[in-house]
Amino acid sequence: MFERPEYLNQLIKFKDTDFIKVITGVRRSGKSVLLMLFQEHLIKEGVPDDHIIYMNFESFEYQTITTEEKFREKLNELLPKDTKKIYLLFDEIQVVEGWQRVINGIRVSFDSDIVITGSNANMLSGELATLLSGRYIEIPIYPFSFQEFLNVKGIELNSRKVDIAYDEYEKYGGFPSVTIAEESIKDTILSGIFDTIVLNDVALRSGIKDPTALKSIISFLADNVGQLVNTSKIVNTLKNEGIETTNHTVNRYLDLLESGYLFYRTKQYDIRGREYFRTNGKYFIVDTGLRRNAVGRKDGNYSNRLENIVYIELLRRGYTVDVGKLDTKEIDFVARRLDETLYVQVTYELPNNSHETDNLLHIKDNYKKIVVTGKYHDIEQIDGIPIVYIADWLLEK
Repeated sequence: MFERPEYLNQLIKFKDTDFIKVITGVRRSGKSVLLMLFQEHLIKEGVPDDHIIYMNFESFEYQTITTEEKFREKLNELLPKDTKKIYLLFDEIQVVEGWQRVINGIRVSFDSDIVITGSNANMLSGELATLLSGRYIEIPIYPFSFQEFLNVKGIELNSRKVDIAYDEYEKYGGFPSVTIAEESIKDTILSGIFDTIVLNDVALRSGIKDPTALKSIISFLADNVGQLVNTSKIVNTLKNEGIETTNHTVNRYLDLLESGYLFYRTKQYDIRGREYFRTNGKYFIVDTGLRRNAVGRKDGNYSNRLENIVYIELLRRGYTVDVGKLDTKEIDFVARRLDETLYVQVTYELPNNSHETDNLLHIKDNYKKIVVTGKYHDIEQIDGIPIVYIADWLLEK
């Protein structure tokens, strides 16, 4: 298991508070490992083994527990009889129907500390989720950051190998099992992760019997990351491929892909009017390796792939991210975190005849503005705006 201190420290920070800790994220991103790391921390802190209950609902031992009643019965067997504090760790809890009621009952009735994980965003929506409203904190987890990627591979940050490592990271992404694998089997592992997410977490749980249209939508979104798209455009594209569908079906599938943390949708934000546009949006995929798998391992779209990496890294750093619009000009990302706002322009390489800083200069507030490039340029700033090479930016603290 690889240490992931950024996430583990969040669990430790909220340990022994009234909040339920909810770890969310795409499948195979490291949620189960994080739970086990937290379990190890509890044992090192002196918590008795019989006061730590760990249940993985996709394991052979617990995979038959799919209802509220069965969940409650099993817990009655496992819960200690004394009044000492108990620590409950539940992995992939979304497979249990009505789990929220059981978790809320434990929270009310026992001196407990609860951590749960899930691979579907809908686990925190709906009528039952209101039971937990205001009583949980969400910890989103993502595949390895570039910093984690280098740590796992044992590459020093000032090493000449960093640029070569970035090329691998950009190509195959940061899923832990892919990162440690030999290159000859990376695509095979990615294909397995992709199928698990699409067929199990999206299609099967949503009752989709023919995933043909779903896979075509995924391929379209993956091939157009960073492009403004709307439902009608997707419907027309699928019809050109001989796949008949409707706006309603496409919207439903888009919601499912977001719920499974495979894609993230970002809205357009009018910087001058300080409001959101209702039409169009951009979709970004959670991992560039999955994008490679979805589009048939073809190259190209380097600028969009770069934009995708920057977007996911901004989310990883805790920003809320929108696409900016200033009159007719587009700002790639408007990132907000607490009282901080960051404007980001992304370009694969600096053009000769114009400046990527031009659009940023039209924003008249004093918030930080940067340009992130895919190729290294021996230029530190243009018109006072920092120019940062992607590998350097990803390694910033």
